[in-house]
Amino acid sequence: MRDYKSIYEKWLSDPYFDEETKAELAAISDENEIKERFYMDLEFGTAGLRGIIGAGTNRMNKYVIRRATQGLANYIISQGGKEKGVVIAYDSRHMSPEFSDEAARTLAANGIKAYRFESLRPTPELSFAVRELHCIAGINITASHNPSNYNGYKVYWEDGAQFTPPHDKGVMKEVLSIQDFSECRTMSAEEAKKAGLYITIGKEIDDKYIACVEGAIVHRDVIREMQDGIRIVYTPLHGTGHVPVMRVLSELGFEHVYEVPEQAEPNGDFPTVAYPNPEAKEAFSLGLELGKKVDADLVLATDPDADRLGVYVKDRDSGEYKALTGNMSGALLCEYVLSQKKDMGQIPSDAQVVKSIVTTNLLDAVAKAYGCSLKEVLTGFKWIGRVIKENEESGHGSYMFGMEESYGCLIGTYARDKDAVSAVASLCEAAAYYRKKGMTLWDVMLDMYERYGYYQEYTKSLELAGIEGLEKIARILETFRKDEPHSFAGFRVEKLRDYQQDFIKDLRTGEVTKTGLPASNVLYYELSDDAWVCVRPSGTEPKLKFYCGVKGRDLQDAQRLVDELDKDLTDKINVII
Repeated sequence: MRDYKSIYEKWLSDPYFDEETKAELAAISDENEIKERFYMDLEFGTAGLRGIIGAGTNRMNKYVIRRATQGLANYIISQGGKEKGVVIAYDSRHMSPEFSDEAARTLAANGIKAYRFESLRPTPELSFAVRELHCIAGINITASHNPSNYNGYKVYWEDGAQFTPPHDKGVMKEVLSIQDFSECRTMSAEEAKKAGLYITIGKEIDDKYIACVEGAIVHRDVIREMQDGIRIVYTPLHGTGHVPVMRVLSELGFEHVYEVPEQAEPNGDFPTVAYPNPEAKEAFSLGLELGKKVDADLVLATDPDADRLGVYVKDRDSGEYKALTGNMSGALLCEYVLSQKKDMGQIPSDAQVVKSIVTTNLLDAVAKAYGCSLKEVLTGFKWIGRVIKENEESGHGSYMFGMEESYGCLIGTYARDKDAVSAVASLCEAAAYYRKKGMTLWDVMLDMYERYGYYQEYTKSLELAGIEGLEKIARILETFRKDEPHSFAGFRVEKLRDYQQDFIKDLRTGEVTKTGLPASNVLYYELSDDAWVCVRPSGTEPKLKFYCGVKGRDLQDAQRLVDELDKDLTDKINVII
C-alpha cells in the first residue's frame, strides 16, 4: 500500500489545492477516513470514474475531474481528433454542473472545443449529441442510480457509445501517466468562451433527439384512438427524465399522464428515496400510491440520468400492480417491436437481437420466434453499441433491438446507449396497441410465458466496500475458479465460461473453445434444464454480483427454482468468506 499519509499532507500544504479543500481535509479526525480517501487513486476504469464526492485522490472532486479530462485531452490530441470537439452533459446530482464546467475548461485549455449542455440532460441525449455534432468524444457527469453522495464521469467515443478497446485503454494510460495534479491545464470559462472553445448547446439538440425517439413510434393513430383509456403515472426520481419524458408523451397524444409531484423536480439529495434506483420497490412507493388514486395502467420510473426504466403494470383481474423486472419489460418491448416490424415486413434476413450475457434467455426465444439471430455481449451497454458500429462498418447485421437485464434497452440506432425516454414512449404505445386488442401489458407478459416458457431470473449483490471488501471479492472469484462447482441446487454444470481466461469448457465432452469476447473477470455456468449462474464484480460499485436464471413449469415453479439457486449460492459464498 502506498504512503497515503504523505499524500494527504501534500494536499494540506500544496498551494495548488484551494482552501475549501484543505479545510475539509483538516477537519477529518478519523485516521481510517484519511486512509480511505488517499490509499489509492479513484480508479479510472473502462466505465470512467464513479465515487463518493469529497476531497482526496479516492474521491470525486474537481481535481480528479481535471486529471481525467487532461488524460482524455492528451489521448484525443494523440489520435488527431483535436478539431472535432467534445460534448459534455450532466445530471441532477450534487456538483454535476461544477464538474461539467471543470471538464469544459480543461478541454478548452488544451485547445479542444467543448459543447456543454445549458442544463441537465439524460444520458441517451448525450450519446445522440456526440454523433449529431460529429465530435471525437463525449463526457457525462453522472453516477446513474447510486446514492446521493456519489457522482461519476463517463467517457463516450465518436460512435456515441461508452469507449471500448483500444480507446478505453488508451485514455486510461494517459490519465494514469499524470502523476502531479498541477500538470492539468485549465482556464476561465470567460476566456474559453471568448476563444470559441466553450459552446453552450440545448434546444436544437433537444428537438433532434426527441424527433428520433418519436420516430420509432409505429401506431400514432392507435394512441390517439385509445389514449382516453390509458392512464400513466410517471416519476423521474428527481432526475433528468422530467422534461423529455413529459414532452414525448404529450406530443404523442397521451392526455392522462400523472407525474409524481414530490419527485418531479431535479434534486441531488433525492429526498423521497434512500436510493434512486428504479429496480428498488421502495423507489415506487409514491408512484404506486398515485397510481392507485388515478387507477393507472402503468407506473413508470426513470433513474436520475434517464437511461434505465422501472415498470409496474396493473393486472385488471386482481387489481394488483405487478412489477416487471428489467428482463421482463425488455423482453416485452422486444416482442412488441419485432411483432410490429414483422407485420410491416421489416425483419431482414440478417436481423439481430443483442443482449448482455446476464440477460434473460426469454429474449433468445423471442428472437428465434421472429427469425432474428441472438448475439451475446459482455455486461455494459457499450458492447451493444459496439455491435451496431461493427454492423455499420462491415455492412452485415441489422440491429433490431438490444437490452441488458439492468433495466436498459435501445430501440433504433440514433443513440448508442440505453434510453429510458424511448422505452417509456414505446411501452406506452404498446399499452395502447394491446388495449385495442382487449389486453393489458400484464396479459401480454403472461401470454409470452405461455408461448415461450416460464423464464425467471434473480440478481444478488454482495456489498463489500473498502480494502477488505476488495480482498474478499478477489478471494471469492479465486475460489470459484480453483474449485470448479459441478452443480448448483441440483442443476448440473454442463459448460463453464471463464471470460477472464477466455475459454468455454464443455464438462460433458471435455471440449474447450474460446469465448470470442474481450477479457473480463466473469464466470458463467450453463446448467441443465435451461438454468444458468453468473458471477462478476460490479464495474461501478464495490459489489460482487451473482445472477441466475431458470425455466419453470409455471410462475410458482420458476420462483421455487430461483429460491433454491439463491440458497445454494448463499451457502457457497458463506463457506468462502
